[in-house]
Amino acid sequence: MTHAWVELTGPDGHNVQAPTEAQLAAALSEIYEGDGAGADGIPPSAVLRFGYDDGLMYQMEVVRGDTGGGAIRFEEWSDRDCEIALASPRRMSAGKEDALQLWKWMAQRQVAKIRDQDWQE
Repeated sequence: MTHAWVELTGPDGHNVQAPTEAQLAAALSEIYEGDGAGADGIPPSAVLRFGYDDGLMYQMEVVRGDTGGGAIRFEEWSDRDCEIALASPRRMSAGKEDALQLWKWMAQRQVAKIRDQDWQE
């Protein structure tokens, strides 16, 4: 039987299995409302992944942009090991609320809604 999973890698680098909406919002708050780049000079980021044990994986990374907004990158893969890209990565700039909506759709397995957004390829 195929099992779905969702995993959040927060700005601190820790992984959270099956994150709650509150955990998603907290990770985005660190990105959007933090006090700048980390000690290494790299802007904070977080990645939400959704996939199936025996197949497809979707990944959405949110990185703090230069102007305080967020840069979002959405990727589709054949498996968890990122062996075959199923589509070109898509990008957009978005505020915290829009990023949270995208992450909620991903956690709810609503990939079609994510694909329908105004992405730049």
